[in-house]
Amino acid sequence: MMGMMAIGIALVAVPVMAAQAGDPAEAGIRAAMTASAAGWDAGDLDRFMGIYAPDAVYVGAKGLVRGKAAIADSFRASFSGGANSRGRLSFDYLLIRPIGERRMVFARWHLRGVGGEESGMTTLVFERQAGGWKIVADHSS
Repeated sequence: MMGMMAIGIALVAVPVMAAQAGDPAEAGIRAAMTASAAGWDAGDLDRFMGIYAPDAVYVGAKGLVRGKAAIADSFRASFSGGANSRGRLSFDYLLIRPIGERRMVFARWHLRGVGGEESGMTTLVFERQAGGWKIVADHSS
């Protein structure tokens, strides 16, 4: 059984390393996600939302949300009093895959705070726009 687990780990690690070495867009996407997470951690909703395209769509537990303003409204409750009540945000990148000129990001998100840890999965579609790499579709659970 130990040998099977090691093989599974090796198979997961190979696509992640290949994407890092072969796709120059990945650095821009990771930088955009890091900046967005820093906005989350600082309790700055506008900075957190800077990563979303104006016409982005978001799918979460409550269903489909259309447009950056509506997506911001869905997160607004977490940004009360100049802080983020849900904890510090980080990502474990599982795979970044080119889809034509766009990139699909598969990651696990983590929120770590006073109340413990929360985590889930996210699938993001990024598009290169005038202001950098922007999320055009976000499915997070």
